Amino acid sequence: MEDTKYMHLALQLAKKGYGYVNPNPMVGAVLVKNGRIIGQGYHEKYGGHHAELNAIESCSESPIGSTLYVTLEPCCHIGKNPPCTDAILKSGIEKVVIGSGDPNPLVAGKGIELLCKKGVKVVEGVLKAECDKLNEVFFHYIQTGNPFVVMKYAMTLDGKTAAYTGKSKWITGEIARHRVHQDRHRYSAIMTGIGTVLADNSLLTCRIENGRNPIRIICDTHLRTQLDFKVVTTAKDVPTIIATSCDDLEKHKPYQDAGCCIMHISQKDGHLDLGELMKKLGEKKIDSILLEGGSTLNWSALQAGIVKKVQAYIAPKILGGINSKTPVAGMGVESPNEAFFLTNSIITNLGEDILIESEVARNVHWNY
Repeated sequence: MEDTKYMHLALQLAKKGYGYVNPNPMVGAVLVKNGRIIGQGYHEKYGGHHAELNAIESCSESPIGSTLYVTLEPCCHIGKNPPCTDAILKSGIEKVVIGSGDPNPLVAGKGIELLCKKGVKVVEGVLKAECDKLNEVFFHYIQTGNPFVVMKYAMTLDGKTAAYTGKSKWITGEIARHRVHQDRHRYSAIMTGIGTVLADNSLLTCRIENGRNPIRIICDTHLRTQLDFKVVTTAKDVPTIIATSCDDLEKHKPYQDAGCCIMHISQKDGHLDLGELMKKLGEKKIDSILLEGGSTLNWSALQAGIVKKVQAYIAPKILGGINSKTPVAGMGVESPNEAFFLTNSIITNLGEDILIESEVARNVHWNY
């Protein structure tokens, strides 16, 4: 019981790193001695000290003989910081209780092995499911090199994302919209399609206090984004990537002069090859993407197999209309048994609205 109590605290500390540590994992650490907490810390920002060192440096008394509770296996390699295992051994910590193992090939059990060899008692797997869930983005990114993609949309109870006129403001209420901005802060990037940009001329920024703006990614096969649109005119302030198949360098130049990054992507079935795009974004250390696309891009993303999670915000409203927009368009599947299956759903009440978050469990169209 004591182990789970302190690990719960470590998890709460780790969550303070939301949006600030990408593409690193979120990690929290608590030091306990004689039944008292003597130090605590978390990984606060990318490139900053790791949670273990922050906890050790915060100690109110000597950590010799103490127990360290940490949500992720301590690293044992030199990166932007020295190995956490070195700091643990130098401090005199007697026992380390770990939530998740680290799938990073540079660690992957080596940190635990080193500590055990040096005489430190190690306990693994305390609140493992919760600790694993905390870093689902990091685990996916470190193992695949591709961003973790969350497909988000808001719809009414009859499955409409806009009225037949195209008007969509607002489907959901303020509480739900605030949650969306929290996720814009949390994930590294936000991605949308040219259709949404042309229709809304949105900023695609995070509008919460002390929030971090995500990198903006515009899927624009034929480079139709207008130069006077907000995503272009603010590109020197908010990093903006335009993914396009247009290879006319002269046409690229005005966007580049405005501060946009042009990323050339091959076409597949008349649209951007999203698999190729994910690989190139992963190489830029973009570990996660909030996909706020229209119905066409949503279908393409599902077909390409890049979506890992779906967020459906549902408002208690009915719009009706045979021509009203729906979240996912495209041809669709031929029969229910070919559907994109979702699992592990979590339901959250947000005022009058409901958020359903589900993992993509099986997709017969996956191609990578």
